[in-house]
Amino acid sequence: MSSLKKYKKLNASAEITTLNTASMAKATGNLYETVVIISKRSNQIAQELKQELSDELASYTCSQDNLEEIFEDEVQIDLSRKYERLPKPSMLAVKEYLEGRIIFNKPTDTPAPETSEGTVV
Repeated sequence: MSSLKKYKKLNASAEITTLNTASMAKATGNLYETVVIISKRSNQIAQELKQELSDELASYTCSQDNLEEIFEDEVQIDLSRKYERLPKPSMLAVKEYLEGRIIFNKPTDTPAPETSEGTVV
C-alpha cells in the first residue's frame, strides 16, 4: 500500500487541536521524551512521503513534445496537490502516537559491558 493511502486512512486532523500534555506523557513518564518520539516519527513520515512523491514525479520527467509536456505538467500538479492535501507529518505522528501505533524503546540506564578493549557501544 502506498504511503499516501496509508496516511489518508489515518484520518488525522489538519487543524490544530489542544491536547492534554499529562495524558500524552503517561507512556514515557516524561513530556519531553514524548515530544522527541513524535518528532522522530514525524521526520520518518516526511521522508517517506517525500521519497514516494519524488519517485512518482520522476516517471513524468522525460518528455519530447510540447503537447505532451503540458499534459505531464498537469499530471504532476495533480499528484503534488494530493500530497499537499494530507495533514502535516507532525499531525500524522501525533495521531499515530495517541492511537498507540508508534513502537519505541527506552535506552536502559545500565552501562554497556566492558571488554578488554574498552566499553562496547
